[in-house]
Amino acid sequence: MTAIGAVPVEARSGGATPAEQELLGRVQRGDADAFNLLVRRHLPRARVVAMRLMGDPDDADDLVQEAFLRVLDRIGSFDPSRPFEPWFTRVLLNLGLDLKRKQAVRRPQLRDVDAEPGRERPDQDVERAELGRSLRNALNRLPARQRAIVTLFELDGLSTGEVATMLNVSQVTVRWHLHQARRTLREALKAWQP
Repeated sequence: MTAIGAVPVEARSGGATPAEQELLGRVQRGDADAFNLLVRRHLPRARVVAMRLMGDPDDADDLVQEAFLRVLDRIGSFDPSRPFEPWFTRVLLNLGLDLKRKQAVRRPQLRDVDAEPGRERPDQDVERAELGRSLRNALNRLPARQRAIVTLFELDGLSTGEVATMLNVSQVTVRWHLHQARRTLREALKAWQP
């Protein structure tokens, strides 16, 4: 069962659903309401991917907006029989990777939210928060492409084939980046290993 407005998983790996084809056709004909519906359907996932890639909420929102504008510009060349989500995600990731390369100055990381009050073991909350901070820092030190691949594969649960399609690279490249990123993360987090 999928959430209302979500693109079914089958549509990601196969062709577009008939409803999605019809919606994309309307967008290609200039129907602004159809484009708004398309944005609403894909906005939640786009924000998650952008936030994981950019690390900053404002940069992530800017990236999502730019990606939707880029897609609208190029929607006429899109084949509506193909699923929209992989194409859109590839545009989003490519724009994000370009932005990350262009950023000369790193922004300071946001502070973690305080542990929830009323827990029995505050030391566990502190330790968990420190581990989460260490993991975020380690992820942020990965090259942008590796961070995107790890995020899509490990956190979003996409297959190496889906990640490869979205990034327009081979599955071998995806697996190599996953291997390198995991090795880097293990080294960065070895103090947390039992």
